[in-house]
Amino acid sequence: MQKKGDRYGVHRVLEPRGALPQPARRLDNDMAEIYDNEILCDVATLNVDSASFKAILDRADGRDEKIKEIMLGIVAERGKHQNPWTGSGGMFIGRVAKIGDALQGKIDLQVGDKIASLVSLSLTPLRIDEIRAIRKENDQVDIAGQAILFESAIWAKLPADLDERLALAVLDVAGAPAQVARLVKPGATVLVIGANGKSGLLCLYEARKCAGAAGKVIASVRRADAIPVVAQSGFADEIVVAAADDARAMLAAVERVTDGRLADVVVNCVSRENCEMGSILPCKDGGIVYFFSMATSFTKAALGAEGVGKDVTMIIGNGYARGHADFALRVLRESPYIRRVYAERYAR
Repeated sequence: MQKKGDRYGVHRVLEPRGALPQPARRLDNDMAEIYDNEILCDVATLNVDSASFKAILDRADGRDEKIKEIMLGIVAERGKHQNPWTGSGGMFIGRVAKIGDALQGKIDLQVGDKIASLVSLSLTPLRIDEIRAIRKENDQVDIAGQAILFESAIWAKLPADLDERLALAVLDVAGAPAQVARLVKPGATVLVIGANGKSGLLCLYEARKCAGAAGKVIASVRRADAIPVVAQSGFADEIVVAAADDARAMLAAVERVTDGRLADVVVNCVSRENCEMGSILPCKDGGIVYFFSMATSFTKAALGAEGVGKDVTMIIGNGYARGHADFALRVLRESPYIRRVYAERYAR
């Protein structure tokens, strides 16, 4: 008889006892027996979140063997892939290997179904037996291993009409466009920082759709060579080249294209540290700053806004929004341009 598990996975926490799996330092990743409310998956690919993968690449000097060593070390120490420098994880795709007795008939899932996890690797018990391939260009790592999803976890069956690596890449950032749809009103001026990136282009599309013809959508990119991918999309009214970690330069660029009126909504999609003020300064008083980046510091954002006298509402990007998986996949189907660009980037 299978042991009874906690809905949120507290039964897998080894250190500190009683903590929830995400903030916990160490989880039990023994997959020999599962609890009655767990889903065991054979994992094929990890999609490491951008901030985490960048931190690993920097410390590995881009060397594959060092990347493997770091990732295996993280999982050996923590029982999950929670980056010690960023605290973040990513997600996985794999096949359902076993479903706990308490979940039988209660979820729309069968053994053998191919799914993407929609909860972070930073709270997912994971075992890596082998790292088979590293794709630095799209933050994905093919492995042989297993993972556990808890009763409270969210997941999505992989759609038959999309390449699985493409679907994984988009589902990894599914919360971003769904949140933008909630925040952007018709006629709004919207600034998307990191508009050429994985989450950025999706947010740019949704900002254009929600702001409408009366709105103004500004795309910010760090380097001029990123301009074409944004320009060809047709989603932006203005494209500015400015580094988000240079707050005054970002402010000047946005002032220039808004005649000093600034943005109603600012969406930060970059995976770089010290970009809090580059997002806050170009926002109007009374506006909204949405930080989707895992590199965001609450302290820097809160105290920085106070220090410059900015009265803005700041939202930390929840990776989950109800229906966000279907929402993001719908964007792929609605926009042939995004689907083509993402296929070129991630379906390799």
